[in-house]
Amino acid sequence: MTEFKHETVLLKEATAALAIQPTGTYVDCTLGRGGHTRRILDALTTGQLYAFDQDAAAITAVEATLGDRPNLHLIHKNFRAIKDALAERGVTQVDGILYDLGVSSPQFDDSKRGFSYRFDAPLDMRMDQSQALTARTVINDWSFQDLVRIFSRYGEEKFAKPIARQIERARAEKPIETTFELVELIKAGIPAAARRTGGHPAKRVFQAVRIAVNDELSALEDSLTAALTLLAPGGRISVITFQSLEDRLVKTMFREATALPDLPRDLPVVPAGLTPDFVLPVRKPILPDEAELAANHRAHSAKLRVIEKLDKEGDVHAG
Repeated sequence: MTEFKHETVLLKEATAALAIQPTGTYVDCTLGRGGHTRRILDALTTGQLYAFDQDAAAITAVEATLGDRPNLHLIHKNFRAIKDALAERGVTQVDGILYDLGVSSPQFDDSKRGFSYRFDAPLDMRMDQSQALTARTVINDWSFQDLVRIFSRYGEEKFAKPIARQIERARAEKPIETTFELVELIKAGIPAAARRTGGHPAKRVFQAVRIAVNDELSALEDSLTAALTLLAPGGRISVITFQSLEDRLVKTMFREATALPDLPRDLPVVPAGLTPDFVLPVRKPILPDEAELAANHRAHSAKLRVIEKLDKEGDVHAG
């Protein structure tokens, strides 16, 4: 098996934010190579940890390193299945859930997976290698309008139309097969002056295609919606995001969960039955410190947001 270096971002902060109870039940929705999983396990005594990943390579890698831990349960599924998958295992309430979103370092660094514009590889980008939809299908078969939509919406690419037009012209001649072919078409659709600023010119389109292939934002919304219903009183959810679309979705969902309903302005006190079930123990996102930023370039866009389910007294648990 090829060895990949992976430095887990916000490792201490994300697990500390869960306020782990040694006998509690926890979920790592993004197993990856097990960085957060190992840290949660080390904090447990009789507690249980359920770890999800749709990438079979991640499950295999962690089985080899942590497979002997009796309180670890590995689940080879997309985290949008969190509620049903846990119910199948007799779990209907948990004390903490962690998400470390985006593509893991091993996925990016495996040139065969097609996630990176740094390597020439077949257009793939599937986190779950068993699914049918690939980046090749998106680039070659989706309509001009759909390409413009995903480049704009998921990549926030302001040159979405000219890039999509370059792709449309090229695929009319022959199928677009590789990441480097796509990179050249993206460059051709961006004015030369714009290509000289803002990082690699293909970054935004590659992000957009990856999100579309893996249905990432819908999966996150579905999973977080279910996760909020699974939390026990005092339970917390930690979410690490690496790009603005994910962070905006998490921020919005957490704000909605902690918001009061519309009430008359002259109401002297909020009736107990109308108070929110959740609170933000930390109102602003937690960011990597200077040491982590210097040591790990992938930490620069990371943000950690935390939400807690209130207990019956409405107290926020220390953590």
